[in-house]
Amino acid sequence: MDPTQPDPAIFSHIRVVMGMIVSLSLARLLSGLALFVQHPGKTRVYWIHLGWVLFMFVFLVHFWWWEFHLHALPVLDVTVYLFVILYCCVFFFLCVLLFPTTLEDYSDYEHYFMSRRKWFFAFLALAFVVDLVDTALKGKAYFASYGLEYPVRNVTYIALCLIAAWTPNRRFHAAFLIGAVTYQLIWMYRAFDLLD
Repeated sequence: MDPTQPDPAIFSHIRVVMGMIVSLSLARLLSGLALFVQHPGKTRVYWIHLGWVLFMFVFLVHFWWWEFHLHALPVLDVTVYLFVILYCCVFFFLCVLLFPTTLEDYSDYEHYFMSRRKWFFAFLALAFVVDLVDTALKGKAYFASYGLEYPVRNVTYIALCLIAAWTPNRRFHAAFLIGAVTYQLIWMYRAFDLLD
């Protein structure tokens, strides 16, 4: 065994815990979507809300794919472990914000989403901040391999999330959503098509 690489069992252990939280996040999204099929017409669907559900689904699948690179860390200590688990928890919280336990206090998903947008977009901005740290943990060469586009992408997402948290403007929200989903899909295929 290479002494510069951590024991693969440690990496597997971390992936199991991460997998549980990511699975709960995906389950929350899928269960929420299933409610629209189970009870059509009970709650009015809001396309921008559904768009962010799609964005989070893609982001979660992408996250699980790129976290494979944790195996390259020379040291996997409890700090890295806690950091990655907390990162997963941010995703879970975002998914719970998209599909609350009940909509009793809201007329529909548009009312709910727009009234909770500060929380949702603050946590989404946090996810992009944490993503920068997560990528830096994997080493300078790994971070640099994505070029200038990567930090510019994250800083842009963070800024747009802060604007989205502040403004109720539906046109801005529609444009941000369409741009975010499109870019996230393109980025995922360009930067992470193959695991190496």
